[in-house]
Amino acid sequence: MIRLQHISKIYESGGQQTAALREINLHIKPGDIFGIIGHSGAGKSTLIRHINLLERPTTGQVVVDGVDMTALSYRKLQEERRSIGMIFQHFNLLSSLTVKENIAFPLRLAKLPQDKVQRRVKELLGLVGLESHADSYPSQLSGGQKQRVGIARALATEPKVLLCDEATSALDPQTTQSILSLLLAINRRLNITIVLITHEMQVIRSICDRVAVLDGGVIVEEGAVADVFLKPQHRTTRDFVAQVADLSEMDVPGDRSPGSRTRVRITFIGEQTYEPVLYETMSEMNVPFAILQGTISRLKEIPYGQLVVELHASGNEAAQTIAALQSRGLDVEVLTYE
Repeated sequence: MIRLQHISKIYESGGQQTAALREINLHIKPGDIFGIIGHSGAGKSTLIRHINLLERPTTGQVVVDGVDMTALSYRKLQEERRSIGMIFQHFNLLSSLTVKENIAFPLRLAKLPQDKVQRRVKELLGLVGLESHADSYPSQLSGGQKQRVGIARALATEPKVLLCDEATSALDPQTTQSILSLLLAINRRLNITIVLITHEMQVIRSICDRVAVLDGGVIVEEGAVADVFLKPQHRTTRDFVAQVADLSEMDVPGDRSPGSRTRVRITFIGEQTYEPVLYETMSEMNVPFAILQGTISRLKEIPYGQLVVELHASGNEAAQTIAALQSRGLDVEVLTYE
């Protein structure tokens, strides 16, 4: 659906060159919700603006739905951009227009007949839950309502792709969750591909299928959210995971005196999160254990759990117990031997 191939962006100022993006390669599949996470200055906004060519790459190619965007004339590019909607952190609504007029604005630019404009606006007001606010002005709306208008306006021309530039950063946590739920519902209902950038791992964890971690204009890690979240490889990724993952970097309490014990971190994914896999395995192996720390949560709709467990076993007995756990599909990481 979306391919970024060898994208680099170099800015020049006063004879100095600054690389905002370096050799970016991404493939985003149709219907996915793809997250791009990074700290301020990592190049997130620059990257997402390359997808609709609001920023043109210094080198590289942008292909959207089979169309090489970088090879288009200005007129053709304007036409292709109608298939790419975009919502912004600060809403960018026209203050002098009502809600329904803001939503209708791109349709009027496209010179659609008035009856089609009215029908489409009514449909979108229902989709984002703002039927009762059709005649309100932006100044009369809450932040969450403004963003719903922004989403409806971005969807007006029935795009194939929706770009979200820090769409929830200006919202409180409760409103953020309602907007994320709306984006997830839109993705399911319309099968629209969504690309969002954020600096919050909670956003990625809530609705994304895949994620790329950006640091200094370079993608340092990419993969399925479950893989990246539960097994972060890069330091920057581990920093983001630590925002929401209780067990990633915490010091685990417990008896640290020498003895025949092995401390492990066990990760459960899917329905096994709620099954007595640990108890059954330990009973079969006849190994006493103690749970030192644990959490259960969700990655999008996938349940997962992480436990730090102290096995009262060492050496060959511990190795056999770990192998038994792994044979049941659990991920087991040895933390310490004592």
